[in-house]
Amino acid sequence: GYKALMHTLHSSPETSIRELKESGLLGRGGAAFPTGKKIETVRANAETKRYLICNADEGEPGTFKDRFIMTHIPFQLLEGITAAAYLAGASKGYIYVRHEYPEAQKILRAAIKTAVEENLLGKNILGSSFSFSLDIFSGAGSYLCGEETALLSSIEGKKGRPRLKPPYPTQNGLWNQPTLIHNVETLSNIPKILEHGAAWYRSIGTKDSTGTKLISLSGDVKNRGLFEVPFGVT
Repeated sequence: GYKALMHTLHSSPETSIRELKESGLLGRGGAAFPTGKKIETVRANAETKRYLICNADEGEPGTFKDRFIMTHIPFQLLEGITAAAYLAGASKGYIYVRHEYPEAQKILRAAIKTAVEENLLGKNILGSSFSFSLDIFSGAGSYLCGEETALLSSIEGKKGRPRLKPPYPTQNGLWNQPTLIHNVETLSNIPKILEHGAAWYRSIGTKDSTGTKLISLSGDVKNRGLFEVPFGVT
């Protein structure tokens, strides 16, 4: 782990952002917006005080892919968050975890503590000039807060209600500052792309939908559970 972050911290942000754009990684939270483009938009902002938010408010019935990532591979998620923050120029981040995921919150808090102790979070990460702090924010049970602007209002201590767009969070987000918001699954893809390259990622899936997708299966089926499949599977 953390090979991707080490490599990224010693490369130009523009090179890594270009790699993400060429990989074709799209947002896994539902909107399918190009991940590299969103990061680039935040980085291009004139305002230097920027935030990153990991949207872990997984409220869709029958969906548990993000919970699995948080409880089973939390450091892959933290590495993706930290790399994305570096590329976007963000110095502060939050993981917005739904209230109904106490186990995930506990595991993430422990993982963050370990990452700080190992200089993988905090000041001058891995000997670089980049510093980034990360906290857990527990949601209060509102399904609406899965929507990114409602999530922003919730963190600010307001009612979790969606805001009118534009302006978009990339320009005017948390406390009116540029904010990068990505889903858990999206951020967890970033380290593998930065480690293995865009061509490797594009070799999986289809031309328009690259990579893999986590699928939650439950109910009246023979094989219940979480499955990772390449895009293109019917």
